[in-house]
Amino acid sequence: MTEIATMAGGCFWCVEAVFQDLKGVATVASGYIGGKAARPTYEQICSGTTGHAEAIQVEFDPAVVSYRELLELFFAFHDPTTLNRQGADRGTQYRSAIFPHDQTQRTTAESVIADLTRDRVFGDPIVTTIEPAGAFYRAESYHQEYYRKNPNQPYCAFNIGPKVAKLRQKYAHRLKTA
Repeated sequence: MTEIATMAGGCFWCVEAVFQDLKGVATVASGYIGGKAARPTYEQICSGTTGHAEAIQVEFDPAVVSYRELLELFFAFHDPTTLNRQGADRGTQYRSAIFPHDQTQRTTAESVIADLTRDRVFGDPIVTTIEPAGAFYRAESYHQEYYRKNPNQPYCAFNIGPKVAKLRQKYAHRLKTA
């Protein structure tokens, strides 16, 4: 039986690329969550006026990879200390946020953040929010598997390529094709 995890860590292309090849992950969808507009478009999200975050929704097998492990990887591949920003991407749509689907996920998210804070993993305070998992709107089709389809596109090569290289080097044991 699979579960769903939803998280936002800046540009969804970057986060999606990290999670796609993990053991236990069945699907990863890029989309929008946490805002007011129904069925928002990419253009609306980019305006920063809808309140949505660019996010991913991960369908995973908790017998293979736990929700806690997914969150630990989430924190390893984005900067949770910058408010409404990841690198050059700025705005509330690029916030660091976790959208738990039940109380167990919420408790786990709070625990992971508390552990990272206690262990002083980051030089600055973690600003990742924990927000209700409202409606998730799948992004337009051209956003799905963006890095896989466009690895040589400049944004991808500069921003996502290093993350995927780090994943393959440091977390090879967690990949489907280790």
